[in-house]
Amino acid sequence: MGGIFGVAAKDECVFDLYFGTDYHSHLGTKRGGMAVYGSGHFDLAIHNIENSPFRTKFEEHFNEMHGNLGIGCISDAEPQPLMVRSHLGQFSITTVGKINNLDELVQLTYKNGNSHFLETSSGDINPTELVAAIINQKDSLVEGMRYAQEVIDGSMTLILLTKDGLYGMRDKMGRTPLVVGKKRGAYCISFESFAYLNLGYKNYKELGPGEIVLVTPESCETVSPARDEMKICTFLWVYYGYPTSSYEGVGVEEMRYNCGRLMAERDGGGADVDIIAGVPDSGTPHAIGYANKSGVPFARPFIKYTPTWPRSFMPTKQSQRNLIAKMKLIPVDSLIKNKRLLLIDDSIVRGTQLRETTEFLYSSGAKEVHIRPACPPLVHACKYLNFSRTNSEMDLITRRIIEKREKEVTPEILDEYADPESKRYKEMVEEIRKELNFTSLQFNRLDDMLKAVGISPCKLCTYCWNGKE
Repeated sequence: MGGIFGVAAKDECVFDLYFGTDYHSHLGTKRGGMAVYGSGHFDLAIHNIENSPFRTKFEEHFNEMHGNLGIGCISDAEPQPLMVRSHLGQFSITTVGKINNLDELVQLTYKNGNSHFLETSSGDINPTELVAAIINQKDSLVEGMRYAQEVIDGSMTLILLTKDGLYGMRDKMGRTPLVVGKKRGAYCISFESFAYLNLGYKNYKELGPGEIVLVTPESCETVSPARDEMKICTFLWVYYGYPTSSYEGVGVEEMRYNCGRLMAERDGGGADVDIIAGVPDSGTPHAIGYANKSGVPFARPFIKYTPTWPRSFMPTKQSQRNLIAKMKLIPVDSLIKNKRLLLIDDSIVRGTQLRETTEFLYSSGAKEVHIRPACPPLVHACKYLNFSRTNSEMDLITRRIIEKREKEVTPEILDEYADPESKRYKEMVEEIRKELNFTSLQFNRLDDMLKAVGISPCKLCTYCWNGKE
């Protein structure tokens, strides 16, 4: 994933830009960047942040960069923002999204006159550079952004910095959010709605799907209207959104409480256990909601140690990430020994970390470990966002089990495995339970999860659970 932030101020913007960008650190761990414009010129800084927080890498730029317009990003992928000079003028661009038809679009831009692209260290083309090239095919920035929305298969949300202001564009299906904040003498554009509150901004506008705005220190103007259809990613609430954020008027923390409550109701009012616990951090509010409904005490039988490893998936290698995840959990023996525990995690992807967490609890004296993931089984790899490091559908524990069980995997068979009332679904869940050594396993149901969000289901993307676009 990644997070983006921008500021248009009458005076210096770097303070707000620096801290507003930093408030997106939960969304990315690889690259950070800031670009500012002031006194007639642009300034750009990009750093690797895999082993250091954003703030420590950009402290020097905090005092050296100057301007009243700026954009920043924290990314799990390519270096950005990028500086571009074209027939449309000089601008800087930062993006969040996923391009599935990258090779096709590269050939299209060659055909339309683009001569070359820079290769990254991995030999790939920077998707943000490709987006800039697509925009430059047209006669204006707004026309180019509309064109990018039309030709990109996947998703694309961006902020574009010019000498005249910032353009903000939300993905055409609204799969990721983009909001505008306002305070005296300044506007900001942000992925996360909480990122500007402590900087003195108030909520001004949440962009609709495909909407494009031009933000200056004095105003926020819609230059391309929102579309009617929306498919916002439901995982924003379940997993990768920050607890203090709100999307489409629904708070993340509130949704997770609702989710836990509905899971307890589906569990007959609550499982027969001694303690309800959440896998830190995103599983915790789901567990609180479950505990509040069931009446079983919420507790923390292990505490996550984060001062030096704030996120378990920072290392590149999966084996290292698993080890770090295990090292971070410090047991509280008195809350584990001889206890029946019900553990709620946001999801099960590969299953590796949750299996090791369960083994860790057993080795610490737990009598039983019951698992309740806060979302349904992931049957399809996401086509629209890079919300995990999963490179193949066979990374999903569900697909490995399905592949082992079926001679041929068809869309109809996958539909059965996504149906919680089907025999295939129940057998798959039991195989996952046995493979990961859980006492019991019950996934959240899709209808309950959507009910927890509380907006029209037709506005929510559920592709990774049921394959429906």
